[in-house]
Amino acid sequence: MDKKSILGIAIVAVLFIGFAYFSNKEQKKFQEQKAIYDAYMDSVARAARPVAEVDSLASDAVLADPADADSLASVARQRQVETLGETLTAAREADPEYFTVENDVMTVTFSTLGGQIVDVTLKDYTRYAPRGERNQLVQLMDPASARFNLSFFVKNGLRNVPVNTMEYVFTAEPVATLDDGVKQVVMRLPVSGDAALEYRYLIHDSKTPQQDYLVDFDVRMVNMAREMANQTQIQIDWSNTSFQNEKGFKNENMYTTLAYRFPGESSIEELGMSEESKSKEVSTQVNWVAFKQQFFSSVFIAPENVTYANMRFDTAAPESSLLKSFSAQMAVPYTPQTEKYDFAFYFGPNKYSILKKVEFPAGDDIHLERLVPLGWGIFGWVNRWCVIPVFDFLRNYISSFGIIILILVILVKLVISPLTYKSYVSMAKMRLIKPQVDELNKKYPKQEDAMKRQQATMELYKKAGINPMGGCIPMLIQLPILIAMFRFFPASIELRGQSFLWADDLSSYDSVLNLPFSIPFYGDHVSLFALLMAVSLFGYSWFSYQQTSSSQPQMAGMKFMMVYLMPIMMLLWFNSYSSGLCYYYLLSNLFTIGQTLVIRRMVDDEKIHAIMQANAARKSKGKKSKFQQRYEELLRQQEAQQRAKRK
Repeated sequence: MDKKSILGIAIVAVLFIGFAYFSNKEQKKFQEQKAIYDAYMDSVARAARPVAEVDSLASDAVLADPADADSLASVARQRQVETLGETLTAAREADPEYFTVENDVMTVTFSTLGGQIVDVTLKDYTRYAPRGERNQLVQLMDPASARFNLSFFVKNGLRNVPVNTMEYVFTAEPVATLDDGVKQVVMRLPVSGDAALEYRYLIHDSKTPQQDYLVDFDVRMVNMAREMANQTQIQIDWSNTSFQNEKGFKNENMYTTLAYRFPGESSIEELGMSEESKSKEVSTQVNWVAFKQQFFSSVFIAPENVTYANMRFDTAAPESSLLKSFSAQMAVPYTPQTEKYDFAFYFGPNKYSILKKVEFPAGDDIHLERLVPLGWGIFGWVNRWCVIPVFDFLRNYISSFGIIILILVILVKLVISPLTYKSYVSMAKMRLIKPQVDELNKKYPKQEDAMKRQQATMELYKKAGINPMGGCIPMLIQLPILIAMFRFFPASIELRGQSFLWADDLSSYDSVLNLPFSIPFYGDHVSLFALLMAVSLFGYSWFSYQQTSSSQPQMAGMKFMMVYLMPIMMLLWFNSYSSGLCYYYLLSNLFTIGQTLVIRRMVDDEKIHAIMQANAARKSKGKKSKFQQRYEELLRQQEAQQRAKRK
């Protein structure tokens, strides 16, 4: 055996021995971790077992003779004390209490069971009742479903005992009034000796909505380090069920979802719409989580962020008074040095001007205003920088929202009126030059002459000073505004409950006739504003088609879709939509027709024809631009290539 073979065998032997040693070490480590995990799970099971045993023994005590009942109850309590300790056992046995604290904008109901907020009633907003009445204030949650639970482990000898705060009754101190009218609610859960979990709530009354709709929530670990088991996080379980507050279940459900924000982002994420259930697991940090309704939200805010968030909602039946059940499981880091957590709740309206001003104590913007769905990109910019400022300015002087919408339409039409004028002039030129275009079509009737026909047509347009896209520019300018309005009106809480003419709520549909049946894609009612909007759209489409079909023959194939199909589709779509939006589109169509009629009376076709002839004469003598020369050369090359392919 040579040296190389011996060396190879030695290396293999060393690797084998090293692998065996490492594998044995890892196996031992795994067994130790498994033993710790098994002991941990066993402690959880043992901690939970006394509760079940207590319930079982209590049930037996009810059925047993009176002489045995006290003995069974005593045994059950003793087992619970052995697991939880005397202090937590007493907190588990106490009777919960309820009390309310209020400011100018809301009433907050607290329960000592779990030390949590179980109800928030908004004083300035009423909910829609089935008969159209608005005599009940908006409640943001069903008290029976409200749940805010912290889960952690405490030591009891060699065992780790799970503590879920929802199972214990806190002791509440008297509500204290601090400086500037701030009301402080303090509730404590004694754990052992002088160790306790303490909740501190601050409710402001500063007469500034962005502050008064906030509830500061501090969690303090008072002397808890020695009681806490070895753990790296504390879990938060937050859930509640929202009521139906608006007129139409389908429309309200479409805007009701669960939203959240990643740290440092100016945008937010949503679970989206669903008529059943939807869930999302986020394994990274989250800044806040919102149970978002169409016009109101409950938001849990964590300035230092939670480490993850598992979120879910379930949709209630339309015939019930409930809308969605929300839940969010989150966690915050824990170390023995942790003494407090600073959280906050926002309970209030989805009002842009209020949410925009909500920020962290350090002054950081948390972008709660993104809960108002104003649209993305240019549509959101139009709403944020144009529509909302003008709308808020007009509200300071005009009380009728119907008049405000009318003024908005007028302002938009005035802004784009120069483009509308140019559009009409462009269409008039196209109409006047149509005979010459027809002559070119006759001159080049063959398909292989399409390039020549297009080149000659473009040359004709150029000499006459016609921009083929001139008629489309006003529509392109109006499109972002129309889409921005489509997002603004259903999301604007200012329109909520505001009546105009026969509509009792401009944020929802108006109904002049309730049908005894439901028509597919239409609904079980007749919205007059939606019907008038569809009629006005038909009139505008017919009028526009008459203007363009004579100058643009290709429009003939679009007649059915433009004139008939589009108004019908809009009627089906908007019958259950915001009546304020239908009213805006109705006015916009009417003003556009009127604007075009006025421009028609102002424009003289003979003068336009004379200007076109002068332009043609001037440009025919002029030298072709380099761009025009390159364009014509490109057309000639394309035509030559097509001829070569045909050969």
